[in-house]
Amino acid sequence: MHNLILFDDPTIRTALLPFTFTRPVSEIRIGICTITEKWAIRLQTTPSFLTDLYLQIKYPRRTIHDNFFVNGAVCPTNALINALNGLKPESGLVTAEGLLLALRTEKMLETAPSTDDAGTWKVFEEPLTILKDLPSIFVHNGEQIRTDFELLTAGRTSQPITDPHTRCYAPENIFVEEGAVIRAAILNAENGPIYIGRNALIQEGTVMLGPFALCDNATVNWGGKMRSNTTIGPYSKVGGEVGNSVFLGYSNKGHDGFLGNSVIGAWCNLGANTNNSNLKNDYTNVNLYSYATNRLENTGRLFCGLMMGDYTKVGISTMFNTGTVVGVNANVFGAGFQPKHIPSFSWGGGAEGFTEYRLDKALQVARETIGRRGLDFDEVEETILREVHRQTANRRQEEAGEGI
Repeated sequence: MHNLILFDDPTIRTALLPFTFTRPVSEIRIGICTITEKWAIRLQTTPSFLTDLYLQIKYPRRTIHDNFFVNGAVCPTNALINALNGLKPESGLVTAEGLLLALRTEKMLETAPSTDDAGTWKVFEEPLTILKDLPSIFVHNGEQIRTDFELLTAGRTSQPITDPHTRCYAPENIFVEEGAVIRAAILNAENGPIYIGRNALIQEGTVMLGPFALCDNATVNWGGKMRSNTTIGPYSKVGGEVGNSVFLGYSNKGHDGFLGNSVIGAWCNLGANTNNSNLKNDYTNVNLYSYATNRLENTGRLFCGLMMGDYTKVGISTMFNTGTVVGVNANVFGAGFQPKHIPSFSWGGGAEGFTEYRLDKALQVARETIGRRGLDFDEVEETILREVHRQTANRRQEEAGEGI
């Protein structure tokens, strides 16, 4: 295949906020890998991105004379790749519902492609995993762990688990990368694979049920109860009870407390005894805040927990209601259940309500957060956060008086 460019569908990008405030759609992690990584591994190429202008400074686009624009919300399959390889110049693929999947073109597109950009279109009718809303990230996570596990481990041999106090069920479904350390844990892969990334650490007393992914340099703390269909992204540290949830990377939930049916962005920290509800007491469908409509919308799902944007920090014993959306770089604390939507750059919580998180202070904390990991919070990262702050100003002002 020629030059691969992963593009953000504008409707999907809005539906996946707050995570797409700070990254292209394809940089969302689902399964073991991000969608970008899935395409890169399968095609042995380095994709570039067609995303919002302020994100292009970090995620640039690279065009040549023959380009394949592929929807960044779509997880690759062999059937889709075969269909892409069969595309002729100035032709594309759509789903039966009309969603644009891919376009092969010589045009230097500046915005996401549309059906006006090609002469011929084929309908692709094979099943696909497509991130169309926030719950789809955790809903499809288990199946994507299985798919990525096969992709990453094919033809390879796992490192041995030598700890005499670790008990493995269905060890043939467990793969351990180099440098990983496992101590006195129970790993049960009878119902799905368990992937342990390079230099990951599983501490004493952990119980882990597959499908499960512990990515490179991630840690499960002592006594962690790790339920199935969960991904702990790289350099994250978790403890307590976690189920059917995704940590995108570089985030911490180091202590006891329950997190279920949730997605946690990068550079977040959940204080000790933070808990979320993922099921309503009356067993009705969960309503979730929509950035497209600025109101709560019915997800059609009984289970839905916490969606938290990058850089957000949470105080000890914080309680999140069923189906809560927290934006980018908020600082949340206070007694009682938090509101169902907390805008980006909010400070406070509980009965006291919220004020605006001072931008200079928020940027300073972000800089310290990244610096603790030996990385630099550079001008590019600061520019992105300043733009997110600008874009979300109106919603903070609206919600200051109304709450959701």
